[in-house]
Amino acid sequence: MVDNRYATALVIGSVLSMLATVYLSVAVGTQHWYQYSSPALKREAINVSKLIDEFIDGDFDEKTYSDTMFRLNGTLGLWWRCIQVPQPSQSHWFKEPDPKMETRCVSFTLPQQFRPKYKNSTPNSEEEDLLRTYLWRSQFLLPLVSLALVFLSGLVGVCACLCRSFTPTLGVGVLHVLAGLCSLGTVCCFLAGVDLLPKQKGVEGSLGWSLYLALISVPLQMMAAALFLWAARSHSKNYTRVTAYRVA
Repeated sequence: MVDNRYATALVIGSVLSMLATVYLSVAVGTQHWYQYSSPALKREAINVSKLIDEFIDGDFDEKTYSDTMFRLNGTLGLWWRCIQVPQPSQSHWFKEPDPKMETRCVSFTLPQQFRPKYKNSTPNSEEEDLLRTYLWRSQFLLPLVSLALVFLSGLVGVCACLCRSFTPTLGVGVLHVLAGLCSLGTVCCFLAGVDLLPKQKGVEGSLGWSLYLALISVPLQMMAAALFLWAARSHSKNYTRVTAYRVA
């Protein structure tokens, strides 16, 4: 028989865990982690269509796509890179002075995620930037590890229910602690990697809502872990006391 306090803690912890999983999943799948804001682009001086073609269909080159994102108000995510481009005009008689903008996105492939980073952001350099390389790899591996740990904790919880045992709840709490640390590591690695990117004069950067979703998932996972650990430890102490009382 489980005390109502422990059952309530398990229910609240499960809800918090589900919310954290949803928030982190949405954050990983969206591209609004970091937004670049650049001054108005002079189309007479720069061929915008050429920049767009190189960004979407060109060879993968960090310096090339980074410069394009700086110039075209790009957004960066864990798996996506996007730019803002003007929509083609529907009228053939005049040119709109302020055309509407649309978003063009390109996803990072798995081999591209593992490519090394270089000091001057070009693959022609022989000086590899190990810090940026491992920060980049960690920022997309850690959220996957976090989601896997939460999924594993769910399986452990289901097994505990089937076996009618409260002991595995302690393992569920530990797995949630590790998942929260991985989510926090994701945000830290991403911010550190963005801060180490070469800066361009006149371009401002701001954090996006996807990063805030990942950041919100951290305390949710930690609170769920605290509830699971408290329930497991308190139930264990209570069970030991009841057993000792019956023996006495």
